Amino acid sequence: MMSYDLVVIGSGPSGRRAAVQAAKLGRSVLVIEKGLRVGGVSVHTGTIPSKTLRETVLNLTGWRERGFYGMSYRVKRDIEAGDLMARLNKTLEHEVETLDHQFSRNRVDTLRGLASFVDPHRIEVQVEAGETRLVEAARVVIAVGTRPLRPPHIPFNSETVLDSDELVKLKALPRSMTVVGAGVIGVEYATIFSALDVRVTLVEPRSSLLDFVDRELVDDFIHQLRDRGLGFRLGSKVQSVQFENGQPVAMLEGGRRVRSEMLLFAAGRVGATDALNLAACGLAADERGRLVVDPQTFQTEVPHIYATGDVIGFPSLASTSLEQGRIAACHACGEPLPPAPTFFPYGIYSVPEISTVGLSEEEVIKAGTPYECGIARFRETSRGHIMGLNGGLLKMIVAIETRRLLGVHIVGEGATELVHIGQAVLNLGGTLDYFIENTFNYPTLAEAYKIAALDAWNRLTPRREAVAGVATASL
Repeated sequence: MMSYDLVVIGSGPSGRRAAVQAAKLGRSVLVIEKGLRVGGVSVHTGTIPSKTLRETVLNLTGWRERGFYGMSYRVKRDIEAGDLMARLNKTLEHEVETLDHQFSRNRVDTLRGLASFVDPHRIEVQVEAGETRLVEAARVVIAVGTRPLRPPHIPFNSETVLDSDELVKLKALPRSMTVVGAGVIGVEYATIFSALDVRVTLVEPRSSLLDFVDRELVDDFIHQLRDRGLGFRLGSKVQSVQFENGQPVAMLEGGRRVRSEMLLFAAGRVGATDALNLAACGLAADERGRLVVDPQTFQTEVPHIYATGDVIGFPSLASTSLEQGRIAACHACGEPLPPAPTFFPYGIYSVPEISTVGLSEEEVIKAGTPYECGIARFRETSRGHIMGLNGGLLKMIVAIETRRLLGVHIVGEGATELVHIGQAVLNLGGTLDYFIENTFNYPTLAEAYKIAALDAWNRLTPRREAVAGVATASL
């Protein structure tokens, strides 16, 4: 029987970070991965494939240049599924090679197989040819991730009715698509295929989408999508999916029908914990397969067993999962950690991008904090003009009494990169004055921070001073 200081089940972002961190602290580490290659959902069907697909679509369609050359502009006239898959496969191969090398140089052992608990410290691994291996662990990190929810009333067939994991193996591009589920995954894929000029209809049982995002940002986002023809069926639940002439038809409550060549069901994911035999180690998952943990240490109810990543639920981001893995490994190895920063950025890789950090306007109102907002639209910046941007905005929220930054919310080109400026100022307790007093490269989209700050400053300052401030800013 093999024995390790730490056994990590799953090699996604949180699992690999936990494994490497523990190895760097001198512990013996084993990673158990059920897939053919390391990387987990993030590398093979989730984060990396969807973002690679997005970038490929934007490049091949010439999307970023259409502000100048019109919506009919194309870099490649006839785009096929093979064009998308070629870049995707090359990217995934690089990611897997990088992970293999990372494990090798940090002396992290790997074992391919399906893990299940025998007792709180022993794990049985089913490897090839029906063989099993028994592994003993002083500490365990469960980082098995999630899989798509597949309700029995949806007739998945991997060709015309797919889940989000199957979409990255697309064989042909449809001319029309129905996306069921307006969460992050559904919104990302709906907008990516819309950028390919696929006629997309987004179906969501709730009356709104992306409820955790500032409403003003979502309103602008929806306006941009409607403007390019993406259809919405909000407040509509799918009762069933039928086939007519080989095409899926979503039957909605109230009698409405949505026909398309392809249907993507992206309404939720469940923790991949069903095969772990959690009862043997004293744990139980909830109805969605997720585990409850201490939010500071990521320990489960069994102190030597940790859980990290998507399997513990929100926020289910690769970025936060990486940090969760690091924190869990450090705690398991007895290493003290400073408290994590209060705010982390949330990125949605739709077309256009959305990224947000800090409090939304709705949260500030609920907290009862007197506040003011500043808005900058990308078309107001010189870089925006150069890039041909018609849409996109940056919203800044500041406290009236202290002038401290409370939140930054961005929709538009480069949002997931730009947000980190706001993140740094926010977590360091900075104020509106930082953006007004500091110099930004010109021309850049980052200049939108100064424009938004001056907009907020003008609202906070008496009129005579505001006029002087604007005059000074224009010199």
